Amino acid sequence: MDENKESLKHKAKGAKDKAVGEAKDAYGEAKNDPGKQVEGKAQKAEGRAHEAVGEAKEDDKNRK
Repeated sequence: MDENKESLKHKAKGAKDKAVGEAKDAYGEAKNDPGKQVEGKAQKAEGRAHEAVGEAKEDDKNRK
């Protein structure tokens, strides 16, 4: 897969994970479900990590 597509793939997965994680976190808070909140926070962190990988791949491509 070319580097641009790989970068976009990571960014898209990151955005999705952050959005779903935020929803789970909010649901857990509203329903007083600490387990769901933790799950949401973990998914948001995973999303941030994917976005960071996508940014790094894009930066690397731009340096070449």
